Amino acid sequence: MTLTTDVNKEFADEKARQIGAAQSREQAFQTRIDRGEIRLVGGNQYEVLTGWDRGERFTVARNAQGGIAEIIAQHGLDSRADGTIALYASSPAWHGLGQIIPGGTTDIDEVLRLGGLDFTVATVPALYRWDGELHEHADRFHTLREDTGAALGVVGRRYEPIQNRTGFEFLQELVGRYDVVWESAGVIKGGKRVFISIRLPEGVTIDADGINDLVVPHVAVMNDHTGSGTFQCVVTPWRPVCGNTERFAVRDAVTRWAVRHTAGAVDQIKEARRTLGLSVQYFEKFAAEETALARTDIAVQDFHKVIAELWPLDDDATDAKKNNAAARIGSLDAIFRTETDRVGRTAYAAERAITGYLDHVMPRRPPRSMTEEMARATAALEGADDDRKTKAHNRLMLLTTRA
Repeated sequence: MTLTTDVNKEFADEKARQIGAAQSREQAFQTRIDRGEIRLVGGNQYEVLTGWDRGERFTVARNAQGGIAEIIAQHGLDSRADGTIALYASSPAWHGLGQIIPGGTTDIDEVLRLGGLDFTVATVPALYRWDGELHEHADRFHTLREDTGAALGVVGRRYEPIQNRTGFEFLQELVGRYDVVWESAGVIKGGKRVFISIRLPEGVTIDADGINDLVVPHVAVMNDHTGSGTFQCVVTPWRPVCGNTERFAVRDAVTRWAVRHTAGAVDQIKEARRTLGLSVQYFEKFAAEETALARTDIAVQDFHKVIAELWPLDDDATDAKKNNAAARIGSLDAIFRTETDRVGRTAYAAERAITGYLDHVMPRRPPRSMTEEMARATAALEGADDDRKTKAHNRLMLLTTRA
């Protein structure tokens, strides 16, 4: 028996499958827009509004027929030698980029390799040419990647690189002791900055008898190889319900530790363990104060008074500044309404609104070679808005003592 193949039918079937897949993709994309998960911000630019990628932007490339050809994430991360994104994560981002190990791993070497952090940094003399001859600039050196030779920064004689593996090794003890995993690791700006994080084993519950809001604490570390930054470690929370990566704002709490790249710095990194040892008491204080906020009702006018204190506006302010202030209040009010629907019209909702605005909405001008999203993440990690968040927290805490 001879079997024949109808190539015309196969071609028609294949085209039908392709068209069906394209239609399904378009429909799924439109469904996300309709559900308020993403929004068009101009041209082919879209912004993620929900989930732990909230605030990230991406570009939709269209084909000749107007359909979706490719979704390009503006992640701001570097590429590895094989062309893949220099990012390790224990769970995938919406764009699917990076090297994902579902559930994470406890192997630091694997994390460094997958995240692109498995390189070392060396210092070489800074040279310059004058009068046809090469001269050495005394007391000035360049930091460079030993795998690619890429220049990272200009440093002084006392500078001594803290290598990525050496700097992050101290977290391995926490990974082994508490059975936690590495959450993420990545490279920024060609290796000038690298980051890594772990999730602490126990979450913090805010108002267990009421809103029952969960905060999952993380330890995040960033290493800077430019000579202008430090090796720093911070404790930062992550709220699964909306993806805010905000800094805790409990007054007098120790949540940051940093050391400059000098001889003996590696030994000093052990101090970070003591700082992290304060985490349990710190989280208990945080939970108590946030619960008090969650049980304190707040009027819109009180919320606006806090905003006015955080962003004071002079009576003789220009029209441009007045317009910016009005836009800011509009954004904060919108976030406050969203939080109010979830946790009630409380001081806790007000704090979440202010934090959400600072982390995801407030305009930021990113430096060259860094996207706005990466600039926001860096600002959160470095605590760029810590003073304002702490001021908001302290101001809102005063409302909890009202008779």
